Amino acid sequence: LSKRTAFDRDIVKEVSGLAPYERRVIELLRNSKDKRARKLAKKRLGTFGRAKAKVDELQGVIAESRRAVH
Repeated sequence: LSKRTAFDRDIVKEVSGLAPYERRVIELLRNSKDKRARKLAKKRLGTFGRAKAKVDELQGVIAESRRAVH
């Protein structure tokens, strides 16, 4: 991933927000339903590897939002 591509993706994510399935995954993670969150992500993304990466990314989003609040 080039710097420019990463920058562009960050801007798009900031403007458009999260997809509905991503919001649902975050809700599941907040309720300690990690396995269900991974299963939902796999159903949406196709492969378990992509699902794990997405869940890790969304856990980072949760941690970042907690840091922003405190």
